[in-house]
Amino acid sequence: MTMRSEDRALDEAQIRERLARELPHWTFEDGWIRREYSTAGWKATLMVVNAVGHLAEAAWHHPDLAVSYASVIVKLATHSAKGVTDKDFALARKIEEVVAWQPGREGGPLEGTPGGDPRFRYIDYDD
Repeated sequence: MTMRSEDRALDEAQIRERLARELPHWTFEDGWIRREYSTAGWKATLMVVNAVGHLAEAAWHHPDLAVSYASVIVKLATHSAKGVTDKDFALARKIEEVVAWQPGREGGPLEGTPGGDPRFRYIDYDD
């Protein structure tokens, strides 16, 4: 059976270049691409974990998660390839799109959570 290109591990230079271009809030560390999401507390942390869990299960590609009261660390690598592959980048982009989504910035009918009121604060956005 021939290995598909998306199943081949990328080298460190390729990973770092793609992270800089595609996922600037992610890093490469100990063989994983990694992202920490800061949240407003336990309820928000669970919402992030559930969103990531849904995406991972739908993609059938599962990250390692480190969960604490006000943060979630997502780590991705493809175990069968013994490294980071296109699959990891694809899932990381989808996670980033969903978790970092700010509907109020899109100008549509969805206004997003009120940013000025700490009762509704959900996630610490990077921008």
